[in-house]
Amino acid sequence: MKKYKCLKTQEHSLGKFKLVPIRFEDRYKIMQWRNEQMYHLRQAEPLTKEKQDAYFENIISKLFEQEQPSQILFSFLENGECIGYGGLVHINWIDKNAEISFVMNSDKEESYFETYWELFLNLLKRPALKDLNLHKIYTYAFDLRPRLYTALNKAGFVQDARLMGHCKYNEEFKDVLINAFWNPGHSLEYRRIISDDVDVFYEWANDKEVRSNSLNSEPIKYEDHIKWFSSKLESTQTEIYIFNSEKMPVGQVRLDLEDGFWEIDYSVDKKYRGLGLGKSMISMITHSNPLKNFKALVKEENKASKKVFENLNFLKVKKGNLDGENILHEYKLTR
Repeated sequence: MKKYKCLKTQEHSLGKFKLVPIRFEDRYKIMQWRNEQMYHLRQAEPLTKEKQDAYFENIISKLFEQEQPSQILFSFLENGECIGYGGLVHINWIDKNAEISFVMNSDKEESYFETYWELFLNLLKRPALKDLNLHKIYTYAFDLRPRLYTALNKAGFVQDARLMGHCKYNEEFKDVLINAFWNPGHSLEYRRIISDDVDVFYEWANDKEVRSNSLNSEPIKYEDHIKWFSSKLESTQTEIYIFNSEKMPVGQVRLDLEDGFWEIDYSVDKKYRGLGLGKSMISMITHSNPLKNFKALVKEENKASKKVFENLNFLKVKKGNLDGENILHEYKLTR
């Protein structure tokens, strides 16, 4: 597998789905899909095998060695099989933004269009915003596929602009929509929670991944959440902070005082995971409270959280069946 010189991490996975640097072996599949979907692409004529070979050999192959390539493309795999391709194109290294391109297997569009688009976008955020530290990624799309905007919304993209009558399709002028996602790490801020935050916290608390990483993994009833939230608002032994980026809620950190240590519980909205926000949020809290001692209990299988606390110089003081049910790691930061 070829590697991009400009990327620290070459592969990104979500379950059985994976992004890998674009593979030469996928070039004819990609050619077929592009020819079948020319109606929504900025492609003037069908591709041929000769043109595709020349493009991969003369253009694509050179991208891997460049410090600042104009595009970074990936094969999108499901269980190792290529089901689409795309990446970052028209990369603006000065203004730190890039357009997103994605084409999937034409036969999969009817059943999996929104699913594959959302998965691809969430995977692409990681190299784009974490490795390359881009400020903004966006889609430039003819207003022909309403299902696309459902997927973009689920992935946290918002409409940035509408260019009226900007493209001609079947002798009619169509709008072009630009939907964008901004790097949350560039404008991260936090505040203490208020009563109006109750519903977003309920959504986060019942997220599938959050429940699986919690010491109590059972789903939470709304009425129980209301009582819990109200009690935490009034407690002098608890501090809860909500983090926002561009006025959008992206995560939370809760501190509970126990035996002289403030125990940390945190979560990141699923649209913003894999971007290093957990580390940033906890770092902001610990640095703004220099006189407090902190601790955290992390499940054995929660590799992401273990890495966060270890990278923030928390000391692992215990490992074992600390709650009578789960294998836990206990981390402490003492001032």
